[in-house]
Amino acid sequence: MTDEQGKPQAMDGLVHRLVKESGITEEQARELIALLGAHNWPSLMREARILAGKR
Repeated sequence: MTDEQGKPQAMDGLVHRLVKESGITEEQARELIALLGAHNWPSLMREARILAGKR
């Protein structure tokens, strides 16, 4: 299932979860998912925490 822009809705859920749990921006979350993949939660959180610490 996709949203009106053709993006998978599951991806939006992952982005929002990453933003909520790490404190990074939505844009940063989307970049991390693009770089690391959507199926590597531990790595996503590790990198998100590093980014959050730099703000």
